[in-house]
Amino acid sequence: MSRFRMCPTAEQQAALLEHCRHARHVWNLALEQWLMWTRDKPPTPGYVEQARQLTEARAVFGWLRAGSQTVQQQALRDFDQAVRYFYAGTHRRPTWRKAGRHEGFRIVGTQASRVENLNRTWARVLVPKVGWIRFRLSRAISDAKSYRITRDGAGRWHIAFAVIPAPIPAPGTGEVVGVDRGVTVSAALSTGELLSCPGLSETEQDRLKHLQRRLARCRRRSNRRQRVMAAIARLHARGADRRKNWVERTSTDLARRYDVIRVEDLRIPQMIRRPKPKPDPERSGAHLPNRRRAKAGLNRGILANGWGHLVRRLEDKATGRVQKVNPAYTSQTCSVCGHRASENRESQAVFRCVACGHQANADVNAAVNIAAGRAVSARQETPPRVSPKREPQLATSA
Repeated sequence: MSRFRMCPTAEQQAALLEHCRHARHVWNLALEQWLMWTRDKPPTPGYVEQARQLTEARAVFGWLRAGSQTVQQQALRDFDQAVRYFYAGTHRRPTWRKAGRHEGFRIVGTQASRVENLNRTWARVLVPKVGWIRFRLSRAISDAKSYRITRDGAGRWHIAFAVIPAPIPAPGTGEVVGVDRGVTVSAALSTGELLSCPGLSETEQDRLKHLQRRLARCRRRSNRRQRVMAAIARLHARGADRRKNWVERTSTDLARRYDVIRVEDLRIPQMIRRPKPKPDPERSGAHLPNRRRAKAGLNRGILANGWGHLVRRLEDKATGRVQKVNPAYTSQTCSVCGHRASENRESQAVFRCVACGHQANADVNAAVNIAAGRAVSARQETPPRVSPKREPQLATSA
């Protein structure tokens, strides 16, 4: 999707929020009907029946009739699509949409084509029952049959046109690159390049901690709490924008330079899952607190470096040229002689092979193994050490 920053006026923002409320209300009603089904009841109503019920509801309730029928019907279509994806096994179960978190709606059909260019910097779109809204042009607008308008936690409005861009063509040089993702180094390439994903600066991190402490002291539903939450959301949005920009630039650069891109086949959702509490052996019924704290720091590091987002964008831009390699022992195997041992990894950044003496950056060494497609298993590569047999001693008689 191609997304652009919108600049609505105060009146237009109020009208857009009203569309978001209607779309969220219709979605939640459809979800409630779907969740009420049990084995002893007939099937829940589908999209056609729910659209008929929406027409009847609009005739009864004036606040619903004042909204856009296109926005409300499209919310039903989106829910129907989400249910079909869930039964197909490709997506999770549809969940409730909450105010402040799920703010958005979609426009389809002929109304989605009402877009005009004003100049090289600005364009405008005609939103039903809102009017013309300007948005900033950061790239060319492609022809699309639908668009979605959303509001993020920082209060910024965006419009995203449903366009699938063409993949980047391969350079045809036959070069292969391996990408090792980490927390200290976001992405290490087999060529020796070390790439770091920019995040919040030290000053911004201190500001975030200060705001989080203020938030803990605020009263619920107070104006001060709302202001502090908005300031925290702006900081998080700033970090997310930097991370997304880095992912887009890095994925485009790799797709243009290399024919084959090999990455580790990591199960990120399982890696960032909260660990089970470990019981404290000294106190009965108590648990060790530091385990979850350390795991939470690792989870934040994984998410802050955009592991999954980078691979996802690589698969979109270099279609058919991204290969996933088994990550087993890639950080403990020497890229020169193939010797595998846990002693090879001296520290987080230093790799020194105990067999051949090869020394290199640990992340770069792992990236070279990934580029070579070395999926080391527990029964492969380095043979187990066998202790020398002792010669039997003859019993001597005194």
